[in-house]
Amino acid sequence: MLATSHAKSNLKPVLMACCLAMLAVGDNSTAIMAALPDMKGSLQLGPAELEWVVNAYLLTAAIFIIVGGGAADQLGARRSSIAGIAVFALASLLIALAPAGFVVVGARALQGLGAAFAVAGTLAAVTEAAPDERRPEAIGAWTGFLMLGFSIGPLVGGAVTHYAGWRFIFWLNVIAMVPAGLMLLRHPGAGGRRAISMDWGGLGLLALFMVTLISGLQALAHVRTNPLSAIVPLALAVIAFPLLLRTETRRPQPLVDFGLFANRNFAIGAGLLFLVMFDIMTLLLYYNLFAQSADGLGISAVAAGLSLLPLSVALFAFARAAPTIGMSIGVRRMLTGGSLLLALGCAIIWSSFQIEARFALLMPGLFVAGAGIALIYASAPRLGLATLPQSQAGKGSGLLNSCSFLGGTVGVTFGGIVFALTGFPGVLVLLGVSALASAVLCLRLHVD
Repeated sequence: MLATSHAKSNLKPVLMACCLAMLAVGDNSTAIMAALPDMKGSLQLGPAELEWVVNAYLLTAAIFIIVGGGAADQLGARRSSIAGIAVFALASLLIALAPAGFVVVGARALQGLGAAFAVAGTLAAVTEAAPDERRPEAIGAWTGFLMLGFSIGPLVGGAVTHYAGWRFIFWLNVIAMVPAGLMLLRHPGAGGRRAISMDWGGLGLLALFMVTLISGLQALAHVRTNPLSAIVPLALAVIAFPLLLRTETRRPQPLVDFGLFANRNFAIGAGLLFLVMFDIMTLLLYYNLFAQSADGLGISAVAAGLSLLPLSVALFAFARAAPTIGMSIGVRRMLTGGSLLLALGCAIIWSSFQIEARFALLMPGLFVAGAGIALIYASAPRLGLATLPQSQAGKGSGLLNSCSFLGGTVGVTFGGIVFALTGFPGVLVLLGVSALASAVLCLRLHVD
């Protein structure tokens, strides 16, 4: 009882540190999109290397974030967060100094490992530090800063790349992560439980499933000319998943606890996080490519980032307001409404490209889409974690965020195929379908 009281007595510094770390992680996820053309030129990156600069981060984070969640339970949420923040800062430093492309790809994977521990650990740390009555507000703040980082990333990336060079983007990560780590170091909190043996078999099968799935999906774009490049990895993914399921359900302490998905609300929360990250990563990446292309809006990287300000404002404001809105109208209504807002926002953005005064519709469309995304992303982690005992908060956080990162990777992959075939309007249709799928999931919640 004393340890719990102490853990919840220093919410402010813990929340500040976790929000600063999430701002850096969110910004890192999207700022690099604006820097990729310059990175390609200065490092002489080929097409495959350029693709892996993005996917090495997302895939590594998706695989190891469950390990990060378990580490939060075993070592203590704040201690695990400190380790992740340190690794993330080190990897950012390596990228900032990288002399060649292969170093960037390797460091991006290391950065994904750090993000896996930092994201899972900080969410568990905020949940642990906040009193019950302040937990929704604290998780809303955590999510709000992550969303703010996602949304300002293209603007930061474009401006920094233009005025200071792409390497300074990663110096900014170091600048943000060092004080976040030091604040948590001053408030380490209680230790975790006794360590258990690592489930290396489960980790290997999880990695095999995710890597082959994404590799196969990426190869679908070239399936007509090279069908085996898609068929072989997808077949391996189909084999790996049931093996993973069988192995993990038989272990007393599995890495991937599929038993958590037996709870309907936890499973729906995971599904919502998968879909909403699918949406935001796809929207931000392909909007920026479209906005900066001659066939699209034909604007600069800085102007593209500025045009996303309505989205940024909505993401931050509605993430903070989500707990209050949920209490007023009910979580299920709020989440369903958020999904429909996202679909409406995509429709408005699509319509803006059909008229001459496109920015008159584009700006409100981005705001509406941002509001929908924020309401879902701010509430889904709280919805999933509310079903678990405190001892499983770290593992539950890891599973939820693994679904989130995997959704982002799948979204970028599918979005790339659709973008190549139909352009950005087709991507908006894809996002609208995803938003409607989220609404269907929300209707099955048992919360109101």
